[in-house]
Amino acid sequence: MTVAYAEKPKRAIRTRRIKFDYPTGSLDRHFAGGDPIMSHVVAMLSAVFPEGEDFFIRSVRHYADRITDPELKEAVAGFTGQEVTHAREHRALNERLQDMGYPTRRLDRLVGRDLNRATRKVPPRVCLAATAALEHYTAALAETLLTDERALALLGDNEVRSVLLWHAYEESEHKAVAFDVYRAIGGTEKMRIRVMRSITVGFLLSMTLNAILSLLADRTTYRHPGRALASIAKLRTSPFLDKKMRQRIAAYNRVGFHPNDNDNTELLARWSEELFGAEGRLAGNLR
Repeated sequence: MTVAYAEKPKRAIRTRRIKFDYPTGSLDRHFAGGDPIMSHVVAMLSAVFPEGEDFFIRSVRHYADRITDPELKEAVAGFTGQEVTHAREHRALNERLQDMGYPTRRLDRLVGRDLNRATRKVPPRVCLAATAALEHYTAALAETLLTDERALALLGDNEVRSVLLWHAYEESEHKAVAFDVYRAIGGTEKMRIRVMRSITVGFLLSMTLNAILSLLADRTTYRHPGRALASIAKLRTSPFLDKKMRQRIAAYNRVGFHPNDNDNTELLARWSEELFGAEGRLAGNLR
């Protein structure tokens, strides 16, 4: 049985050929503005992206033959191309972070093991629901980064910032694709919300634990405890933990929710020019 697509995408999703480089010595140990905790959190997020993106692609592609709407087919192709590029670029970043002392390889192996097992053991519809939920998380993080000057200030000014801005832009661009595939193949609201609640608990716990373990392996934590304590104090005012961010995440649990309820057309237009225009920050990275 085939299922038609009901929720039309608003825009084409483009796969960009882009490349980032990390010459030795180009990144400080605590690359996120000198903040130890933020640097470890970003490193651990980057570590989960390659295997996570591969899982997202598998989950969406499983239903490729069920999609009849040509616009959704095109959106899935764009989504896949973007996620493949995200995985490739984060693998390169993760190797550099590993060289700097972050345990990115260990986490990459653990995430790959768990997600490959999920692909084999968990019903495909649940994997797709998990993908839609995690895509909502990445879109919420992305749009916080792109709209809040405090979030931008946390990243410093280096190639990691550039990678995260590009990734954030494309996550915002394709934020509805996995959700729309889930809806098109008949995924229920009950399963969607139940999976999101499970993902919320698991994702937050695992990211917190991995960031703590990474931080505990950092000699700065012991040699300069004042820096770690100051970093902890900053969490109280972090834009990634404030009420607006929590509301963005919680919106997914509303019956009838759709990612495009939060129209980001103007945001994407502004950042498209800033990142990829003729004088854009990342114009030189495009291939």
